[in-house]
Amino acid sequence: MTSHLHPSRRQLLALAATATAAAAGFVPSPALAAPAHHGDDEEPDFGPNVFVYGPGTPAAEIQSTFDRLFARQERNEMGTDRYAVLLKPGRYEVDARLGYYTTVAGLGAHPDDVDVHGAVRVVGQPDPNSPAGISALTNFWRSAENLAVTPTDWSNQWAVSQASPMRRVHVKGILWLEPGNGGYSSGGYIADSKVDGVTINGSQQQWLTRDSELGGDWTNGVWNQVFSGVLGAPAQGFPDPPYTTLPTSPVTREKPYLFVDAAGRWRVAVPALRRNTAGTTWAAGAGTTRSLPLRDFFIARPGHDAQRINRELARGKHLLLTPGVYRLDRALRVDRPGTVVLGLGMPSLAPRTGDAALRVADVDGVRIAGVLVDAGERESEVLVEIGSRHAHRDHARDPISVQDVFFRIGGPWVGRARTSLVVNSDHTLIDNVWAWRGDHGNGIGWTTNTADTGVVVNGADVTAYGLFVEHYQRYQTVWNGERGRTVFYQSELPYDPPSQAGWSSPTGRGWASYRVGERVRTHEAWGLGVYSYFNQGVDIRCDRAIEAPRRDGVRFHDMVTVFLDGSGGIEKTVNEVGVPVVGSYGTSPVISYP
Repeated sequence: MTSHLHPSRRQLLALAATATAAAAGFVPSPALAAPAHHGDDEEPDFGPNVFVYGPGTPAAEIQSTFDRLFARQERNEMGTDRYAVLLKPGRYEVDARLGYYTTVAGLGAHPDDVDVHGAVRVVGQPDPNSPAGISALTNFWRSAENLAVTPTDWSNQWAVSQASPMRRVHVKGILWLEPGNGGYSSGGYIADSKVDGVTINGSQQQWLTRDSELGGDWTNGVWNQVFSGVLGAPAQGFPDPPYTTLPTSPVTREKPYLFVDAAGRWRVAVPALRRNTAGTTWAAGAGTTRSLPLRDFFIARPGHDAQRINRELARGKHLLLTPGVYRLDRALRVDRPGTVVLGLGMPSLAPRTGDAALRVADVDGVRIAGVLVDAGERESEVLVEIGSRHAHRDHARDPISVQDVFFRIGGPWVGRARTSLVVNSDHTLIDNVWAWRGDHGNGIGWTTNTADTGVVVNGADVTAYGLFVEHYQRYQTVWNGERGRTVFYQSELPYDPPSQAGWSSPTGRGWASYRVGERVRTHEAWGLGVYSYFNQGVDIRCDRAIEAPRRDGVRFHDMVTVFLDGSGGIEKTVNEVGVPVVGSYGTSPVISYP
């Protein structure tokens, strides 16, 4: 299965496929082509954009693949290529630079089973607008998961912004989160990970670290740094330093992940629900994690249509989406309890007929993880819907989870959708979601990539960690469900309202970013940042960044508004509390409300 074995009939057939790939300009290593899946101990067929290596593969071959992928993806921000590099248990001496739409993941049962000596890193990009001439402001859509990194340089750099999670990673040294020398960066998310050394946060405007362990100091911070259930986290200090620290996370469940067990069988781990947690799931003494055999999954390719995928889901199969863009003529439908939908290498679901990309029934235990959702030119009412509008079942013991799901309205092409994510099911877990109405790329303009709202939560007892929602044309987030909780919120208002009259809500000038419904009796949120950059040369005002009923049960902790640049700005932080950040750089922190 690794490249040092004698060639099989499978590998000889792969050589022929390689010649075809070469004509397209990119040649995967023939030794990595996989056979059709017959049993749990055979190499699955993940398609040409997944590279599976073992410790016996020559380091030069692995390095060559990482280098070629990076060269292809370093600037391919709005492209359609998607890739994953999977490493079986063992030691690897490589420098893995990750470009757009690239995932590197270990295949061990424990992160330390895959030990990368060198780096798994994301570097800054040239930026003439940054004082340092370099930034990470658009280092989106890539990930590292389930491995250990022993830096052979003085640190491991992970200079990212939104939609670039680090999960289940053990950094055996220093972790550097900025692009260097003070270059701009706008991240980010770490979960279920451990950093042995210092974490140099540097210029990161905001960051969420959840259920992890820090062995050294966390340095610096700009506006909004949140730590939830993190051993070794800095003390609460908002707004100076801008640290919001929760000793435990109220309810969590980690993302599913692919691994190979000690007998060589391919499986998907499905971590259990946890309550009031701190630290990683894989620390010494942690229990075993339930897993599913890969034969229980339909391994989809971008050429499979929605009808075929839905047929497999209806048969009771779980779904593994291999890298690529899935152009859908109808929504994928998940109706069975406990179904896992797992993306490999950041695949995109792209509806093209005005239907949703994904609809999940109001059933227990569904897990949606690791996918992009790209709106189509024909407007969708909603892109992903969790539960029906009148959902009412109790899922407290086995909730639906939405993890590393990233929405785009415009960017790769013209896209339109009224709402990106609607959550109707009670107890749903939202864990690292970025809903983005594009501010750059293809198909961008106030009347072109139209979208009202990023996230609407109607279900009760929904908990969100790492909610990033940006540039929608009305409310960014609307929370109508009772007893909701948000741990970390990051939002930029739309850049491009053409006039104040064209961007005013029923309650005043502009539309609040985070709105709690008038009937809600209980809600709580920690660590919220809302920023303005109105770039049309028109004085645009937003009366309030956060809008909520004034009740004792509706509480906010550690909020900040920021004027980034442009014209106009934000008048109040929450309801009528806070100072204006208008006309020039400024911040308005509020520690608690009411």
